[in-house]
Amino acid sequence: MHDTTGHPDHLCTRRLFLQRGLTFLSLAATTPLFIERSARALAPPEGSLLSNRPGVPEDRVLVIVQLSGGNDGLNTVIPYGSSEYYKLRPGLAVPAPNASGVDSGSRALPLQPASGLGLHPSLAELKDLFDDGAASIVQGVGYPNPNRSHFTSMDIWHTADPNARGDGWIGRYFDHTCEGEPDPEGAVSIGRTAPRALLGATNRPVSFENAELFRWLGEDVHESLEAPYDRINRAEPPANIDPDSQRAFLMRTALNAQVSSDRIRKAVAQRPLVSYPRNPLSAQLQTVAALIRGGMNTRVYYVSQGGFDTHAGQAGRHASLLRQLAGALKAFHADLKAQDNAGRVLTMVFSEFGRRVAQNASGGTDHGTAAPMYFVGDPVRPGVLGDHPSMARLDQGDLVFNVDFRCIYAAILEDWMGADAAATLGRPFRKAKIIKA
Repeated sequence: MHDTTGHPDHLCTRRLFLQRGLTFLSLAATTPLFIERSARALAPPEGSLLSNRPGVPEDRVLVIVQLSGGNDGLNTVIPYGSSEYYKLRPGLAVPAPNASGVDSGSRALPLQPASGLGLHPSLAELKDLFDDGAASIVQGVGYPNPNRSHFTSMDIWHTADPNARGDGWIGRYFDHTCEGEPDPEGAVSIGRTAPRALLGATNRPVSFENAELFRWLGEDVHESLEAPYDRINRAEPPANIDPDSQRAFLMRTALNAQVSSDRIRKAVAQRPLVSYPRNPLSAQLQTVAALIRGGMNTRVYYVSQGGFDTHAGQAGRHASLLRQLAGALKAFHADLKAQDNAGRVLTMVFSEFGRRVAQNASGGTDHGTAAPMYFVGDPVRPGVLGDHPSMARLDQGDLVFNVDFRCIYAAILEDWMGADAAATLGRPFRKAKIIKA
């Protein structure tokens, strides 16, 4: 992996392969003998394996939650102390808390009374995490020359490039820290397709919507396909095979796929330690929690929640989405707590842009720019971080961002993932202070 001086470990994949292979062998006494023989034959000699280097936190996990469609940050973190907010949103503004500070059920939940900031009333379960010191908000996140296209703006976030060019930022992270060969279980995406953020030049994530379908399906097509597949995968490597050869690489890749499939399906089959709400995001995070509990060596998990493009009839729909988000995040954190894993998992929540400050004629909001980001986990600096964008100094009706999102990425890469942020992002960025010292 990447050490503190920025020099790549060219043996990353081979070291991880042996670690994961032997870990898998220890999971069950019924592991087929051919897997053990293959793992030992394909791994390089023990003397050539590099041990874990100081300063590289290989046990830390990043979970990314994407809110697709452009979440309305102004009705998520309510600037109830601003008269402009109520002037520009006469039908959508969330009422301020009662003077006594007691919530009536439809009023903003105060976060920083002195600053006039609160959460949407549907985020009561996220407020619980704030009160417990396990959540934070970074205000006014965006980028220069904002793009209001869903696809282009999301690509900008995924590539960490204002021109939306190149590979994904997480993919580049793996390319720089595991140079030469892909990390087979480094990133896992729960969904039909892998997001661009996880795609690198050599690294590709594991992606599945249903863990039970993450396996060889040829035998479901026709029983005659089972025997050839089994014969290929049970073929033992020659005794004199060179671990650095192309043949060994292909055999390792095939074996990694089979081992990953078995590990994932076994992990997801466990009953969760807590109850999750019944909604798609909760189901995704429940799967992630099961994989973490199951001992996967995955560094990055990616999930998403759609429906945030609220051009019309926003109030009820947005409230429902936020309620689902808060419930899912709270259950996920409780599950990690029950596993004793809460200290090694950081959850980041983002959307491709916020909404315009003024409501439209359809009871909704149109594509905007700057918006808050949210973080959950024991490692975060709790509370509201940074200043809320000015409600009086707008740019053509939009909020002006305070924090470049790449400053967030730099903090995650260096302070959490132990990587060289400049190598991944292309140049240095001033790190946002989101992780506890």
